[in-house]
Amino acid sequence: MNTQWKQYKKIINTVVKPAFGCTEPISAAYASAVVAQLLGQEVEELTVQVSDNLYKNSMGVFVPGTGKIGLLIASAVGAIGGNPDGGLEVLVDITPEDVEKAQQLIDAGKVHAGRKDVEEFIYCYAEAKAGGNIATVEISGGHTQIIKKTLNGEVVYDTTTLNGCEQQQKSTASVCDDIDISIAGIYEFATQADFSDIEFILKARELTVALSNEGLDNEYGLQVGRTYLKNIENGLLGDGLANRAVMRSASASDARMGGAKLPAMSNYGSGNQGICASMPVIVFAEHCKASDEQLARALVMSHLGAIYMKSFYPPLSPFCGCAVTSSAASMAMTYLQGGSFEQICFAIQNTLSDTTGMFCDGAKSTCAMKVKSSTSSAVMSSLMAIDNHEAHAQGIIANDVETTIRNVGRMVTEGMVDTDRTIINIMSA
Repeated sequence: MNTQWKQYKKIINTVVKPAFGCTEPISAAYASAVVAQLLGQEVEELTVQVSDNLYKNSMGVFVPGTGKIGLLIASAVGAIGGNPDGGLEVLVDITPEDVEKAQQLIDAGKVHAGRKDVEEFIYCYAEAKAGGNIATVEISGGHTQIIKKTLNGEVVYDTTTLNGCEQQQKSTASVCDDIDISIAGIYEFATQADFSDIEFILKARELTVALSNEGLDNEYGLQVGRTYLKNIENGLLGDGLANRAVMRSASASDARMGGAKLPAMSNYGSGNQGICASMPVIVFAEHCKASDEQLARALVMSHLGAIYMKSFYPPLSPFCGCAVTSSAASMAMTYLQGGSFEQICFAIQNTLSDTTGMFCDGAKSTCAMKVKSSTSSAVMSSLMAIDNHEAHAQGIIANDVETTIRNVGRMVTEGMVDTDRTIINIMSA
């Protein structure tokens, strides 16, 4: 494998990983678990402060294994029963007793959580007290990226002075920096790399299908997927490829946002975006009777394409990441139908022309609706691309896909700053 392809593989391994629960409250749970371990005794009081965007995505989503919503319970149960070595799966092994103890700590007024005015989009500060001792942990730039730890005022870990030199880790927003990456490069890697080098991505099928089945079998959130299933069965919706792709994707999001005790294969720190990058591609692969190798190539195309496109704007923003992720899924679906590289680019252009007006107003049950909408657009965009239909260059859609991708990034970073602030202020009112 050449150097460029090794870099591509490293990118996927860095930001495509299993995550148990919505990654924003899970980030707080992880910080709380680590700070509790550092304190070395049962936490008596816990304070958690997070960036605006992390706060936004923690307010309305269920924390798996708790049956409860929000930042307080995520932080408290992380400190009580979380695994500090678990990363995004920090809460996998929590028990009902852990949840009860966490709620008691909250009810006693000993857990405090709120916003902190910081520039970093992903930031979490956790402070734990007990027996006169104080421990702190700071996460910045990535959901589990610890940059500093202190115990009783003494710094015990600091990435800025690691090994005696300045060494600040990259945030997830810059994983593609200094790497020669493009849609053409991603297509070449996905279609030509040895199967043995990309076979690992098939883990996304296992996790996403299990999550989708959970959402169809049980009542979570708005039951978007189950509503599709019910109306397919009673004849109001057709049992075709497009509706199956939407149904299976939405049901996975229903379960994800509803607190199901199953991991999602996340993309760029988001379980829902991981679902959008995986589930419709899996459904198309089944329809096309694709081999495991073909599916792996499509999933690499979808996941890496999404990562690349989202590297042009912050990882948390007022722009729903499913919009861009679904354009990468449309790229992969077009490949599975035997589409050319040109048609794959058409699919991306078509999806982005449709989905780029979708806002993110926090993680919650209605995320399944946005997964439904963006997946539906991706399917139609792929079918249009196969027939050689491409969105005309106008607005943010340019004459070539690379310029369009950069236009989307510019729209988010330059044009939506006030939008983000307004959404957060509305939610906090």
